[in-house]
Amino acid sequence: MHRPGKSAVAGGIVAPPRRYTCTTSEIQITGVACLRVYRFLLAPRWLAFAALMLLAAATMVGLGRWQLARYHERSAINARIDAAGGAAPVAVTGVLRAGAAPPESAEWTRVTAIGHFDPVREILVRGRTLDGRVGFEVVTPLVLTDGTALLVDRGWIPPAGSGMAARPTVPAAPTGEMTVTGRVRLPESHAAAPEQRDGTLETRRIAPAVLARALPYPGVLGGYVTAEGQPGFSPIPVEKENAGMNAGYVVQWWMFAALTLGGLIWAVRREARKPAEAVPVSPAPAP
Repeated sequence: MHRPGKSAVAGGIVAPPRRYTCTTSEIQITGVACLRVYRFLLAPRWLAFAALMLLAAATMVGLGRWQLARYHERSAINARIDAAGGAAPVAVTGVLRAGAAPPESAEWTRVTAIGHFDPVREILVRGRTLDGRVGFEVVTPLVLTDGTALLVDRGWIPPAGSGMAARPTVPAAPTGEMTVTGRVRLPESHAAAPEQRDGTLETRRIAPAVLARALPYPGVLGGYVTAEGQPGFSPIPVEKENAGMNAGYVVQWWMFAALTLGGLIWAVRREARKPAEAVPVSPAPAP
């Protein structure tokens, strides 16, 4: 009879499988010898697997850092919007210059401008959405005392008919000298040259430098202003940046990175703890 846990193989006895474990005391006693259980990490497939997992984790950490930077950028914009909302407006000429795009820090600044509207050069901006409805924004040049013009977005109006492109009925611009108060906006990107339609300029993007080519003024200020309190128009809302979304992405990417590294460690420890192959040993001598 054989002892439980042992079996005969070709007249010998197979030793039970050994489990490779490496305690702190063993490391202190045997040093590097105990680390022989991790020699499998030098195999090409394990090197490739570890490199892939480390590269994936590093990429996820990098994406998290990028989202963190975006979070700070958007939070700064929201803080600027809040600060401008409670500040007294300043003269537009102190913020905008003719022929030069304003810096990003100027956006949302509340400004005032004195001049008279030029409704003959009014511009319809089509395809603009407000509360889920597609309509138009109306940009009317405000001619300042020095002859330069400020493009004023007077607000949003719906199309006149059932179609989204139906020409709207535009409320008349006030006449005479007046003071306009509003917020500075940066030029919109990917703007094309405006088109003449039924005697009125139309465009899809508000970019003063592009629109200035179709206007007769000696200069057009580099940014435009969304006006406050224009009768007959729905005001253009101030939309804050969704910084919370970026914060969520930071947590998500860094959590994925931690899970990736944890999965690598788990796979290594699991492989290291696998039983070694059975080793044949000589049978004990008969008593």
